[in-house]
Amino acid sequence: MPEQDVSPKDATVRPMLSLVVPVHNEEGVVDIFYNRIISVLSPVTEDWEILFVDDGSTDTTLACLAVLRAKDVRVKFISFSRNFGKEAALTAGLHHASGRAIIPMDVDLQDPPELIAEMVRQWREGFEVVRAIRQSRNDDTWMKRTTAKYFYKFIQKIAHTRIPENAGDFRLMDRKVVDAVNRLPERTRFMKGLLSWAGFKTTQLYFDRPERAAGTAKQNYRKLWRLALDGIFSFTSAPLQVWTYIGFMISLGALVYGLFIFMKTLLLGVDMPGYASLMTVMLFLGGMQLLSLGIIGEYISRIYGETKHRPLYIIRDAGGVDEIN
Repeated sequence: MPEQDVSPKDATVRPMLSLVVPVHNEEGVVDIFYNRIISVLSPVTEDWEILFVDDGSTDTTLACLAVLRAKDVRVKFISFSRNFGKEAALTAGLHHASGRAIIPMDVDLQDPPELIAEMVRQWREGFEVVRAIRQSRNDDTWMKRTTAKYFYKFIQKIAHTRIPENAGDFRLMDRKVVDAVNRLPERTRFMKGLLSWAGFKTTQLYFDRPERAAGTAKQNYRKLWRLALDGIFSFTSAPLQVWTYIGFMISLGALVYGLFIFMKTLLLGVDMPGYASLMTVMLFLGGMQLLSLGIIGEYISRIYGETKHRPLYIIRDAGGVDEIN
């Protein structure tokens, strides 16, 4: 089979299906993933591509991708100059995937490839987004399950866009959906939110999340905390607006307390105010002021990042991808 490079802008030679797979130090699972995908895709279609996005791996992941590319020209890859993070990797994959339908998924096979056939079937029936929802997360720790549960409950209450609970990046999207997401210019990327924000005709599939096929998870709690903050500050201004109400309530409380002191002085005379109560009020108000400044700082830091207009990622190497941005 002769090699045929497909340009993302040439719609006449688009494959039917593109899989976008971010990888970072996944040398032990790349071959396992490829072999599993081949067996799953063969009954669905032969018109497909796999686009791996190597997020600055320091092991032999890139060499493994090059070997797969030499064996099967439907395997393509781009490799970053350093680690830019999964959100940047997913963004790059969506920019360079050329399929008429695109499925982002994890290489660790916790996104079951067996769902792809049903996703394609739903897409052919007219749905533009087929979202996969995790019914169970037994492989995650209690802490991770609990924090994820309350994060989604919190963000659904305050965000302008509904971000479904237990929905990762694993979903099928029609080309028109991906084109819409690719037009979003922000550099602070919370992809779960951006993919939900785009809308379109959507249906859902449910699955039980299996264990990793190999390797270890790359997301630690510090990265997850930063991602959660990005999600909150990117999709709602409520943390800023709430201080109007907090300030009003504190001012009202101070007014009521001032009236109480005034009436008490008129009726009972002047007494010595308590040092402990004074320090408590001062420390409370000082803490509230610092907290509000911190929230303002989070928004300002994101504004600062947007104004620099740095690229989301830099591509060092590529296989089978023509357009390098």
